[in-house]
Amino acid sequence: MRMRQSLADIEAAFVEEIEEDRDRRERLQARAVRRERQRHIERAHKEGSLRFAMVLLMLIGTAIAVTLLMFQALYWVTS
Repeated sequence: MRMRQSLADIEAAFVEEIEEDRDRRERLQARAVRRERQRHIERAHKEGSLRFAMVLLMLIGTAIAVTLLMFQALYWVTS
């Protein structure tokens, strides 16, 4: 009887360990998904900031080029 009781205890402990391991794996997977989502958000924000800076520089460069060409054309017409 003692042997059966200890086997039952061992089986119960084994089942409990399996459940704990399953819970731990689920928590780790959920944490990995959250980290991946956060990295994606940060990457998208960084790329968006870079694109905004490039558009701003192109707009400023275009404004400068148009202004210079306009004054050159005005100088050429009035000469």
